[in-house]
Amino acid sequence: MQIILMEKVVNLGNLGDLVKVKDGYARNFLIPSGKAKRATPVVLKEFESKRAELEKAAAEKLTTAQEFATKLESVTVTVARKAGVDGRLFGSVTNYDIADGLKELGYTVEKSDIRMPNGPLKLIGESTLEIALHTDVVATIKVVVVGEQ
Repeated sequence: MQIILMEKVVNLGNLGDLVKVKDGYARNFLIPSGKAKRATPVVLKEFESKRAELEKAAAEKLTTAQEFATKLESVTVTVARKAGVDGRLFGSVTNYDIADGLKELGYTVEKSDIRMPNGPLKLIGESTLEIALHTDVVATIKVVVVGEQ
């Protein structure tokens, strides 16, 4: 299916790019989430008339994401979990727990934006995680897992 991107999509293209993707990806994800529209002559003409407006909105999103990233850089999230004597947790700390910890500190972050490359945290200690705020902006936070009795 031929689509036109309404915003930057990772590994696909930038705003205004005409790309060919599988029908299911377009119908089930890109079009419903507003990231793309079906590339018809009417839509292409409409896009060209609104292109400057959409680019301005994309630039504003990028600057707000960069500002939010600078605020998050100094944040340390502390999570308390029951742990054994050897420092292993009974359970784990997931992106949901980290999103809740950030919410308590006054920062709203989607749990799907928190990148945990090694999976959930299962040991007591300090870890560094990334939060993808925008396709071009990634913030790094510290997560400290402490044991409780």
